[in-house]
Amino acid sequence: FAEFDALLPGGGWPVGAITELMPETRGIGELSLLLPALVRLSRAGRYLAWIAPPCLPYPPALEWHGLALDRLLLVRAPDAQTMLWAAEQALRCPAIGAVLAWPATLDDRHVRRLQLAAEAGGSCGLLYRPPEAVRQHSPAALRLRLKAHDTGLHIEIHKARGGRAHALVVHPAAAACA
Repeated sequence: FAEFDALLPGGGWPVGAITELMPETRGIGELSLLLPALVRLSRAGRYLAWIAPPCLPYPPALEWHGLALDRLLLVRAPDAQTMLWAAEQALRCPAIGAVLAWPATLDDRHVRRLQLAAEAGGSCGLLYRPPEAVRQHSPAALRLRLKAHDTGLHIEIHKARGGRAHALVVHPAAAACA
């Protein structure tokens, strides 16, 4: 999504860093924003780790979009501590291109640990956070508030290290999901 990429430092998703996605509600097309990058990573032979997703991904849809399913790792975590441990280990692994995690609770100390792990492994860390997390301080490199609208997915760049914070763009591909 060129209009969005132009607002980000380096012209795309930060690598070796944590991005926080804060959708107003689940299922508003937030994955459509990530899919092109995830597809490229999986097709390049990198693994994608999904840590404690709230619902199981639908493989036929992911495959239809071009994601290499043999590169998808689904990790279930019985509690918050295990989820954070799994995310940190996955972020440190150079074979993993992106880690998507859905932590129930998180503070800036945990985000900092994950940020250091992403830097060490050179992967893209994507944390799904509740909308009220925007009021908390975070060491994440990129923080996005996502809202459904009839014109698409409204993306507010709340924080962008080296980029344009407080910019608003609309991702039209998600319009059908709103």
